[in-house]
Amino acid sequence: MPEQRQTIAALSHLLGAGEVSSRELVQASLDRIEEQDKELNAFITVTAEQALAAADAADLARANGTAGPLAGVPMAHKDIFCTAGVKTTCGSRMLENFVSPYDATVVERLADAGMVSVGKTNMDEFAMGSSSETSYFGAVKNPWDTARSPGGSSGGSAAAVAAGLVPMATGTDTGGSVRQPAALSGVTGFKPTYGRVSRYGIVAFASSLDQAGILALSAEDAALVTQVIAGFDERDSTCSPAEVPDYAAELDAPLKGKTIGIPKEYFDAGLDSACGDAVHAALEVFKQQGAKLRDVSLPNLSLAVPTYYVVCPAEASSNLSRYDGMRFGHRSEDAGDIESLFKNSRTEGFGDEVKRRIMTGTYVLSAGYYDAYYLQAQKVRQLISDDMQRCFDEVDIIAGPTTPTPAFKIGEKIDDPVQMYLNDIYTVSVNLAGLPGISIPCGSVNGLPAGLQLIGPHFAEARVLNFAHRYQMETDWHKQVAGGGQG
Repeated sequence: MPEQRQTIAALSHLLGAGEVSSRELVQASLDRIEEQDKELNAFITVTAEQALAAADAADLARANGTAGPLAGVPMAHKDIFCTAGVKTTCGSRMLENFVSPYDATVVERLADAGMVSVGKTNMDEFAMGSSSETSYFGAVKNPWDTARSPGGSSGGSAAAVAAGLVPMATGTDTGGSVRQPAALSGVTGFKPTYGRVSRYGIVAFASSLDQAGILALSAEDAALVTQVIAGFDERDSTCSPAEVPDYAAELDAPLKGKTIGIPKEYFDAGLDSACGDAVHAALEVFKQQGAKLRDVSLPNLSLAVPTYYVVCPAEASSNLSRYDGMRFGHRSEDAGDIESLFKNSRTEGFGDEVKRRIMTGTYVLSAGYYDAYYLQAQKVRQLISDDMQRCFDEVDIIAGPTTPTPAFKIGEKIDDPVQMYLNDIYTVSVNLAGLPGISIPCGSVNGLPAGLQLIGPHFAEARVLNFAHRYQMETDWHKQVAGGGQG
């Protein structure tokens, strides 16, 4: 059997050469989950029977010569992707027993490619959080230090990949929820351009910000998976019809003559100095490959978090209004009339962070405050987007830290929402502008991973993946395994 942490590219090669079967890979993944997940709490649901049946189908397809390159590789889905016949809980009591009648487009396309889902990963409730502590099913633990958070909201996916339970897991990124846990857990986290991947079947949080993403071991793996899930879907009116390029074909393009923008605002007093040193060391690797560095400015960066936390809760309050105890989801047994049914079902079904965001969003959308808050936030959102675009008029890519600190302890920030929100300072502007971004491991801070974020212009996924891949060809941070050693 292959080692515990193997990339999709490596596993695909082994499967193609007949050195291992999909059933063996999937069974090994299930065994690791059984052995390690009691401590990590990365999974909400494990679908062993379905996974082994899908593995057998993939092995048969390979034997018949009809399998694609990803067929038979195990993976997992964040529990916000609707999956037919499997619980989709969003980490909430509200959907604790909800079984989806259909597949999300991302789920459908990966299944069509022959990838084998072994289960659904834990997450912050309705993707609202940056630490994977708000889940109704308990906090996720970071494999590097189980007293620490793996990040969020896609923390279960990040922890599962970091621990080698699966080589890849899906995530969603509304304000950094793929890239931030990737940085804190020492894996690669890729968020495509808004509209590049269909949102159909992803339980909505903030519709103008949500985007499906990938947590994997390398940029090459992210390219292979994005190739499958990207592209137009008529069931999502926000999905772009733009042609999908061959991402893998552009991974090795030389960086000589390319320019990397370094926003001065990223390196202020809020950044842990050791994280800053790791990022600066990473930038030197790009210089050695012929890329040029240029100082740029994002003058409205300080407004990104407050803008996000007006726009995001406003959309969440609207999207979550459907959970009323009547049609689906949790229904309170303590109700005497329709009003108490609505109130009690929502009170019992939602956790504190979700309630906080619903209340905030309802407030900023109310008649007396809409212009002062929501409308103003949309104007600032455009300024933030304009800042990014001006940078791309001068540089090919923007680089900086993904998070201001390495992984923090569980419980350290959960009672201070503002401190928790500030953990997304470097990531939320990418969502506000709808841009593609990736976080890759770039160093170690007191034995914990540090993340480098690379951001590209709209639909420049190939460029972002190219820069990340070239960095990973020259370094081995992405190969480091929790507990020491290399994968």
